[in-house]
Amino acid sequence: MSERRCILSSEHGDPAALVRLAISPDGDVLPDVRARAPGRGAWLGVDRATLEEAMVKGRLRGALARAFKGEPLTVPDDLAERIAVALRDDFMARLGLEAKASNLATGFDKIDVAARHGQVRMLLHAADAGDDGVRKLDQAWRVGEEREGEEFAGTRLPVDRDALSMALGRNNVVHIAVTNAAAAGRLSGLLGRWQNYLGCANAAPSSGSAVVRHMDDDPAPLA
Repeated sequence: MSERRCILSSEHGDPAALVRLAISPDGDVLPDVRARAPGRGAWLGVDRATLEEAMVKGRLRGALARAFKGEPLTVPDDLAERIAVALRDDFMARLGLEAKASNLATGFDKIDVAARHGQVRMLLHAADAGDDGVRKLDQAWRVGEEREGEEFAGTRLPVDRDALSMALGRNNVVHIAVTNAAAAGRLSGLLGRWQNYLGCANAAPSSGSAVVRHMDDDPAPLA
């Protein structure tokens, strides 16, 4: 798919890194984060704060009117929040699918072993994960990747352990290791788009490329 232009910034980008907006049958402008809704769409590549400012100043309505060629539309007051929820749900749904495909490992000890053996392609921590556990697993990952002494670490997610546990259907999920290269790429793209929208300083790449090296060969699945 060719690049798309953000209706607010006018910058072009990969559609996978942008948020598509579509008009519902009732005329409401709603997020279409998987870009599957029929009809004309509009694309956003700005963060939430910029979007909310554009809504207050009326710039978003004008941009939408141009993008949708004057079609009747209503902009919900909570559009910014709806987008945040949609991006979160899209990432969490993908986490659940990767878990079912056995592309993830959870549990401190299991992740520690996998990380030290170079089997971790992406390392994620719950927002409420303890600093000590995060530090130890990050160090184990650096050891496995032969990157000791570098600023190389896992990513704290914008959700807590309860949300992760629900998404994966497992108890007390605090840390997640992605052990499959393709899965890491899929998750990295969705996470980067979500974090960029939230304005997170630790945003992952949003192009779909994974955030670690040694991606060419996948290790054998963990037992």
